[in-house]
Amino acid sequence: MFAGTTVVLAFAALLSASALRAQVNTPIPRLVEQDGRHALLVDGEPYLILGGQSSNSSTWPDMMPGVWQVVEEMHANTLEIPVYWEQIEAEEGKYDMSMVQMLLDQARERDVRLILLWFATWKNGSNHYMPEWMKLQSGKYPNVIGAGGQPVDSPSPHCAAAMKADAKAFAALMKYLKEADPQHTVIMVQVENEPGTWGSVRDYSKDAQRLFEQPVPDALLRSAAMEELGVAGRTGTWREVFGDNADEYFHAWSVASYIEYVAAAGKAVNPLPLYVNVALRDPLTNPSPATYESGGATDNVIPVWKAAAPSIDLLAPDIYLQGDERVLKVIDLYARPDNALFVPETSSERVKYVYEVIGKGIGYSPFGIDAPEKVAAGEHASIAAEYRLLAPMARQLAQWGLEGRIFTAVELEGESERTVDLGKWEALLQFGPGGHVSENGSRPADGKAMIVRLGDNEFLAVGTHCRFSFRPAGKDAGKAWQYLRVEEGYYEDGEFRFVRVLNGDQTDWGGPYIGDEPVLLHITLTVR
Repeated sequence: MFAGTTVVLAFAALLSASALRAQVNTPIPRLVEQDGRHALLVDGEPYLILGGQSSNSSTWPDMMPGVWQVVEEMHANTLEIPVYWEQIEAEEGKYDMSMVQMLLDQARERDVRLILLWFATWKNGSNHYMPEWMKLQSGKYPNVIGAGGQPVDSPSPHCAAAMKADAKAFAALMKYLKEADPQHTVIMVQVENEPGTWGSVRDYSKDAQRLFEQPVPDALLRSAAMEELGVAGRTGTWREVFGDNADEYFHAWSVASYIEYVAAAGKAVNPLPLYVNVALRDPLTNPSPATYESGGATDNVIPVWKAAAPSIDLLAPDIYLQGDERVLKVIDLYARPDNALFVPETSSERVKYVYEVIGKGIGYSPFGIDAPEKVAAGEHASIAAEYRLLAPMARQLAQWGLEGRIFTAVELEGESERTVDLGKWEALLQFGPGGHVSENGSRPADGKAMIVRLGDNEFLAVGTHCRFSFRPAGKDAGKAWQYLRVEEGYYEDGEFRFVRVLNGDQTDWGGPYIGDEPVLLHITLTVR
């Protein structure tokens, strides 16, 4: 009896040791690029972030049950949630990682990945998450001074003491994750939150002005940014090199350099992917930097940020802008060969663009998912319907996106038809029939479609308020064609499972139509 028990215990110990080794040897998440497209590798395979971001003040034990309930209802695979410098280092030099461990434990119980948001020097342009012991020493940790000498509620990026303290705390967080999270529950970390300054284009303090009047750093002059910004070959002071853009570019370089110092300190101990999120400007009108958060990684200063902060893996737009042209422009501007597209914040009504982001990027996430007013209003029902369908095929979508197999379209305001080039075929998309009707009798332009090219004649299609039809292209253009087979179904265990074959009324009247709820179709075509 005793001998048998010993064997069982020894076997259990062996299994436990094997499990621990498997955890320790889990590949660290990383970004890869292929022909200008990107994927986030998690557990060594492409991973699509179907995320949700909690409200700012939710990382407390009594708040977490509500957060997790919404994550489950949304069918999200990733939770973005802040960790607070003021809580982690309430006393200078003493670090409390209990809330980080709470998040790790709870996420693992639910098989959900985490993206941690480091709320530290900057949160929406202010320093309100700095520890109290720093807030009480404003002389040592100064804020920005405006052009007229007025105080600005934003930290100065030229404060070396604050920068070193932030870097030290961030490195402690990343070191803890390396030791406590060998299985990489945390897949990315956001460094700061919407850094930059509202109310002043830059810091006009004496120290900042002295730096502004010096020559532009060689690291920027020698970078690819100079050609992209149209000033290649110029040398001199910030004003001499950048002219009217000097103040904003100087501030962008200063903020990005500060964050690079913080990010590099963390990456030196734990090289998880790091990103910075962005409060956007209008990408169509080139507005004055006095009207938006100057110094952040807005579209016009992406090259400056890339040169100043190489430890930051991607710059991520928070999309709250209105209008198709603006939103689609932002998506294109941040989906660069040197920048993986990730939308870490957006509002629930922007679900219209979820396929656009998936097709060009690595993830999508609405903000404030646990806010009581949003929960009460059921604001996340639309994204929950999308995630419910997409989550079982998220790995495949991430791989298809990297391979360039995903094609997307949205219903543009004032236009009800779109054509998508699929190689041997063109997809003819008709948006609108059967859509919502508002009180004034008009229907919002909220149709969308995503098509995955599995083969020359084989496709997956998903959408809402969209009718799918096709026609041969290339050498077969003008020939007769037909649906060989149209199946409605879902993904499970990496494979498509069909529920029914669509024919007759479902395909004869212009092609299969998807209404209010997203539906997944497997379509095979043939030329007659």
